[in-house]
Amino acid sequence: MGSDSLEISINVIKMILIFLMMVQAVPILVWLERRGSAFIQNRLGPNRVGPLGLVQLLADAVKFLQKEEFIPAKGIRVLYYAAPVIALVPATLAFLAIPIGAPMSLEAFELFGSEWGPYRFALQGYEVGVGIVFVLGVSSLAAYAVLLAGWGSGNKYSILGALRASSQMISYELALGLSIVGVILLYGSFNFSDMILAQQGPLAIKAFGRELVIGWLPNWGIFFQPLGAILFFAATFAESNRLPFDLPEGEAELVAGFHVEYGGFKMLLFFIGEYGHMMVASGLMATFYFGGYQVPFMSPDQVLAWVSTWAPGANSAAVISSLLHHVVFLVKIAVFLWIFIHVRWTLPRFRYDQLMDLGWKTMLPWALANTILTAIVIAVAAS
Repeated sequence: MGSDSLEISINVIKMILIFLMMVQAVPILVWLERRGSAFIQNRLGPNRVGPLGLVQLLADAVKFLQKEEFIPAKGIRVLYYAAPVIALVPATLAFLAIPIGAPMSLEAFELFGSEWGPYRFALQGYEVGVGIVFVLGVSSLAAYAVLLAGWGSGNKYSILGALRASSQMISYELALGLSIVGVILLYGSFNFSDMILAQQGPLAIKAFGRELVIGWLPNWGIFFQPLGAILFFAATFAESNRLPFDLPEGEAELVAGFHVEYGGFKMLLFFIGEYGHMMVASGLMATFYFGGYQVPFMSPDQVLAWVSTWAPGANSAAVISSLLHHVVFLVKIAVFLWIFIHVRWTLPRFRYDQLMDLGWKTMLPWALANTILTAIVIAVAAS
């Protein structure tokens, strides 16, 4: 956590701020989804409460908090209340482990009559050396929240939705995990920061002792792992129960699936968890395949050197540079979040047999083939 009280305090505040940023992004995404779906369907969407319907979010929050407290007669109280909380935890833990900006290196400075530093603050909740393993591990815990919600509700539609969700998550986790093995082989690391730094500068292809540099393309993983990126992104839709993979919530046959008995603030926690998984998926896409927080064609050191030419001091330059990288990262994940929203309102829902066939008979073999092909290419190119 840190070597002194100031560093510990800043790291704790940093974790809280990142968590609040994730939670506060949910109302914005809900508003964007409402307005975006209205635009796609040629209607207005929320437009009465506040300018462009922005205050509608506050009205919804008040409505959620004032909902009548309700527990199903045959529900299990402990499981019923635990499920919404557990639904929020995996997405939060996973998002905190993703670097959302370049590390901030501060020189020693004087504050409150004492000298502090030097410090190095990573723009993430906590640094994990095996970031991929950690994120995949905690993300898989979301299936337990769905199962608890279905079982704790004591409703046949809820338990059917929960069983659908758990089998769907397990099926697509295999394809998702295999799809990023190629990324691990390519970068030779499980660490997110190492992967991001490996994508610096223009596109450079190294093989047989030679190097081909394509100056007009960034050195992003998408150009080395296009199939892996497609498989990974498709699997994240199923992992977050988003259309066209939202069979656990199939309104036509299951009313609302595993959270049919939930309302008010408890329902809101499920929404935050779902959008949290969308943000985690978007952050991982940006990290693995689109350079993470890096500015295209520029390394973090080059950005820092440019900022230093006009910033008032070394520490100010470090802070501004880190915030600039953070903005770049937010822009990248915003693009993927919009794709999540756009897909929901443009593609129909699969049948359940089609969903399982796609996961087991199509995506899993292709992910395995991508892993084998990547290993062969790396071995041959290094020889």
